[in-house]
Amino acid sequence: MAGHFQEFEDEYLETMYEFYESDQHSRVRTGDLAERLGVSPASATEMIQRLSVKGFIDYVRYKGAQLTEKGLIHGRTMKRRHRLAEVLLERIPFDGDAHETACRLEHAIDDDLEVALTILLGDPELDPSGREIPKPSKNIGERISKKVSGYASLLSLPVGQEASVAGILVSEELVGFFGERLALGSVIKSLGSSKYEANGTIIEVDSGISESIIVRLN
Repeated sequence: MAGHFQEFEDEYLETMYEFYESDQHSRVRTGDLAERLGVSPASATEMIQRLSVKGFIDYVRYKGAQLTEKGLIHGRTMKRRHRLAEVLLERIPFDGDAHETACRLEHAIDDDLEVALTILLGDPELDPSGREIPKPSKNIGERISKKVSGYASLLSLPVGQEASVAGILVSEELVGFFGERLALGSVIKSLGSSKYEANGTIIEVDSGISESIIVRLN
């Protein structure tokens, strides 16, 4: 039960962050928050008061609620993880409801997975709908910076540079088409003009595919 309740808190703080994105200075009325979340005004008020006690929300009766610095950090983190999840679902052969699935996935993404996803996805700035992906927290940002220098997308691999394939976010059909030439761990070198040498074979990979292949620089 505690896990589910934590998810409810996360959803409220993430939704408060959506209001913050639209207007950083205005307070959010509990009625507007309730409508956005699809809950009763009484339920929204109860949760806002609970989050206020925990230091996530600055709540003034009859005036509305604002995120505290603590709440802003948490809400931003949840929204970042949600949008990263949507980018992931767009990159893989997923046919379900991306938004609903991302809502579930965001609660399973911890700090370690956020770092890994950021690198695997090429540190995207926008989600599939064109909305900005919030920047990571200072701690996560520092961890990403330390790791990202050793990785790149195949698309950005400099001509003549060798690397090893570390992640492939393309369909099974394409993976099968390239076979062992682009398997995990394959050594690949950029030849320019979308051409690469992979395990001794020359292959051509268009930019849409090469952007979704992550390599570890040798």
